[in-house]
Amino acid sequence: MANGKKQISPLLAVFITVFIDMLGIGIIIPITPNLFLNPAQSILPPEMAEHTRNIMYGFFAATFPFFQFFGAPILGTLADRFGRKRILQISLIGTFVGYALFAYAIHTKLLWLLFVSRAIPGFMGGNISIALAALADVSKPEEKAKNFGIVGMAFGLGFILGPTLGGILSSPSIVSWFNPSTPLVFTAFLTVVNMIYVYKQFPETFVPVETKELTIFAGIHNLRKAIRMENMRVILLTIFFQAFGWSFFMQFNQVYLIHKFHFTNAQIGMLFGYIGIWIAITQGGITRQVAKRLAPSKVLRFSLFGLATAILLVLVPDQPYLLYFCNPFIAIFQGLTQPNQTSIVSSLASKDAQGEMLGIQQSMQSFAFTIPPIIAGFLLNFDVRLPMVVAAAMTLLAGLVFFFAFNAEVAPVISTVIEE
Repeated sequence: MANGKKQISPLLAVFITVFIDMLGIGIIIPITPNLFLNPAQSILPPEMAEHTRNIMYGFFAATFPFFQFFGAPILGTLADRFGRKRILQISLIGTFVGYALFAYAIHTKLLWLLFVSRAIPGFMGGNISIALAALADVSKPEEKAKNFGIVGMAFGLGFILGPTLGGILSSPSIVSWFNPSTPLVFTAFLTVVNMIYVYKQFPETFVPVETKELTIFAGIHNLRKAIRMENMRVILLTIFFQAFGWSFFMQFNQVYLIHKFHFTNAQIGMLFGYIGIWIAITQGGITRQVAKRLAPSKVLRFSLFGLATAILLVLVPDQPYLLYFCNPFIAIFQGLTQPNQTSIVSSLASKDAQGEMLGIQQSMQSFAFTIPPIIAGFLLNFDVRLPMVVAAAMTLLAGLVFFFAFNAEVAPVISTVIEE
């Protein structure tokens, strides 16, 4: 109870906040590739060569995670200093500004503003790590994997509705005035709804107990120190390689669908919405059941290998409808992997370092997401399947690192990651 107001449970508050945030993220999935790769919808000059478009799209896809790499640990540290709620509100303001600028950049075809529109929410978009820190604040150690799985269901639900809405709202064939900027306007509105909700209902779950160092290079400094910690370096390397591979898949699966099957925005949205259904099923049901029987470290020992195999499986179908049989396996194994990785990171950190450590996790993932789009932009000029092959290879590497190097029995509890 805060300020005399009745507030809902932290778990439900985190769930709703993450759902609205992921709904907005999912909406832009179907539209971004065509802004660069399809001359009919592109904001690039129509005479620009295809290989140049591929490279430009790669750099654009890298913009958000590049700035998130620097911003996520800063927001995590601020959340440990000032509490979760206040910093989450600031983060949402940055997210709103980014979506509004994104819509305006599409409408005016200003390429430089399109990049700025992703840089701002990238730096200030620590919503997820802050919400997860709040969840960690109120979760017992044995409940973390289960509770993170529930929040994972919010990810899935966001991906059910988000890409589907993005495909619909960007299709003038459905409504004459719909265009690629329409989903961004709707997403900006959703972010305002999220801001109001957080202000009125999101409970403060953490009372700061100490002041921590704050620097623009927090991501670099904290990662350097965290990697020195026994077993923390193993899970961070696992997260890095898995995120590295997942970035190839998430950013360029749409490109593969466009080249291989000539998918429209609406078709991409429908397929990703279908994947979202399976993510929600996995993290809302399967993960909870698995968490009752297996520790997070045991789950990762098979889920990463399953995910690598499932990514390769997507390259097999020669008919679009067969994709609906392959993609559930990706959703299931990714749905098992993500919350259990987060659970391990959270368990290695003490209560007063949850925000900072989960910010570091997001920073590590952001760093991993930055490099693949640039590489994939060049790989597309050789073979449209190559980004998917690299995605599977990096996920396999993550599984091998974790399987052979992580030792749960000697994992230390990290009380801070900024002390020398």
